[in-house]
Amino acid sequence: MKKFLLIFGIIMGVVIIGAAGYGYYLYDSVADTASNMHEPVQRESADRDGAERADASSEEESPLSFLIMGVDNRENDNGRTDTMIVLTVNPEQESMKMVSIPRDTRTEIVGRGMDDKINHAYAFGGPAMAMDTVENFLDIPIDYFVTINMEGFQEIVDSVDGVTVNNPFAFQDNGYTFEEGDIDLDGEEALTYVRMRKEDPQGDFGRNTRQRQVVEQVIREGAQISSITRVGSMLEALGNNVRTNMSFDNMKDVQGDYRSARHNMDTLEITGQDNTIDGIYYLEVSADEKERISNELREHMDLS
Repeated sequence: MKKFLLIFGIIMGVVIIGAAGYGYYLYDSVADTASNMHEPVQRESADRDGAERADASSEEESPLSFLIMGVDNRENDNGRTDTMIVLTVNPEQESMKMVSIPRDTRTEIVGRGMDDKINHAYAFGGPAMAMDTVENFLDIPIDYFVTINMEGFQEIVDSVDGVTVNNPFAFQDNGYTFEEGDIDLDGEEALTYVRMRKEDPQGDFGRNTRQRQVVEQVIREGAQISSITRVGSMLEALGNNVRTNMSFDNMKDVQGDYRSARHNMDTLEITGQDNTIDGIYYLEVSADEKERISNELREHMDLS
């Protein structure tokens, strides 16, 4: 439903292509790309109600959780997360649950001893602090992270020679005009298309819809690639812009053991109250609301 679930799907799709299409050469290229994307994190082992973090490579197919983040990279710091999505996968139930955490959500930043916007956790301490903060916020273990550099989003679109989307209404932004109906987008146009918010009457919700459109088309185009050159371009774009603590073996195991869960996905919504503190806007999520979301995710991960 959201863009980074689908970005995760791109990674899995590349693995599928490697297994089905071009034999050893492409398999070796995918392995190299996975190595480039691999970014280990140092964290203490979580133990929530006796449930340690799962491992996709273990023989037992336990529920897994992913924190998927779109990162606005900046010079001299980690950047901030434009989007944070938690995805849980239960292989026995063959189902997924997904919740998008509003970036302005006010919560404790684990390791900083302060309350702040949840998207600042990545800026303060990278993936490890973001994972720890989300674990604390939702009271579930987070097994893996996936980040994508939003500036590199256009490189990924260009790697499949652009996309065609159906635009629900005409608008102009960043010097581009987007007509209503089917439109062709190159990478730079696609980045503008997915980032526009002010002209959209639905705000962030409308922007999420456009992001989903573009990434769905990237996946569609990527699955139809018949040229090793184009596959190479896509692998290069992913290697340059996507980071994860999943190893290549983890990716293969997820694709092989957990892929049937993609057919049954439930999306959860976090609600909250607008609040301004010292002139800064926050979304305040009540204890009851956090408990509601946490209970659903914990049940899905066999923690309740």
